[in-house]
Amino acid sequence: MRRQLLFALAALLTLRPAAAHAQQQPDYLGKSLAAGRPWPPVGTFSILGYDPETGEVGGAVQSRVFSVGNGVLWAEANVGVVATQAIVDVSYGPQALELLRKGMKPADVVKAVWERDPDPQPGQWTKFGRQFAVMDAQGHVAAYTGPKATEWAGDRQGQFCSAQGNILAGPAVVDSMVAAFERTKGQHLSLRLLAALEAGQLAGGDKRGMQSAAMVIVKKDAGVWLHNDVVLRLQVDDAPQPIAELRRLVEKAAEQREMIREWRRKQEEAKKAPAKKP
Repeated sequence: MRRQLLFALAALLTLRPAAAHAQQQPDYLGKSLAAGRPWPPVGTFSILGYDPETGEVGGAVQSRVFSVGNGVLWAEANVGVVATQAIVDVSYGPQALELLRKGMKPADVVKAVWERDPDPQPGQWTKFGRQFAVMDAQGHVAAYTGPKATEWAGDRQGQFCSAQGNILAGPAVVDSMVAAFERTKGQHLSLRLLAALEAGQLAGGDKRGMQSAAMVIVKKDAGVWLHNDVVLRLQVDDAPQPIAELRRLVEKAAEQREMIREWRRKQEEAKKAPAKKP
């Protein structure tokens, strides 16, 4: 009997930290359902970036939400990249790319897309809570953070980059992201975007925690295979350390790029080598 009691006590002590942890987590989904929304508020931080040396443009994102890459990042070679987040209208992505394709400047794109938003759910999903950033294929960028985006929310622009986020620990998140992107010049765009996410997380990140991350980079015909404009498209949909997992994938992609470069180099050398006499 005493032995059974000891086992029961040990089990109870083992469960208590997990229960306490669960009680500490804010009930975002419950609050959303009570407010008439079937989803929790989407807290996210993202970075858009351009590399003038390679002509690549892309973005990366992390959030305490499942599969954040499903709808936040939009990119098209020779056009630009868009991040749409906070009180999201996912159509902002394709709308912005369409206007960039027509030659409109990012600042004008941001203004046009937001102003023509009909605000179909002003009480539950207001357009004044939207947050999105637009970068063209030359690295010009503009962003909007609505006054009703969940605090802390804001955006910062740097040289060929824009960082934006909501439900963040504070402004140091986006400031650190811009600083990290700018000080990693000379590295591949994927590593610069990744450095920005890591810096944002070190500064507090999404104050709810971490769950998913994603990255996309495009350039005309720069992907593997024929007629592929996607240099990189990665998604970590659900992980305890999504940015760390994204780093593993980014480094794996870098290894593959190096292998392809070496193969192409040898192919070129073989073409230049004098033909052997029979």
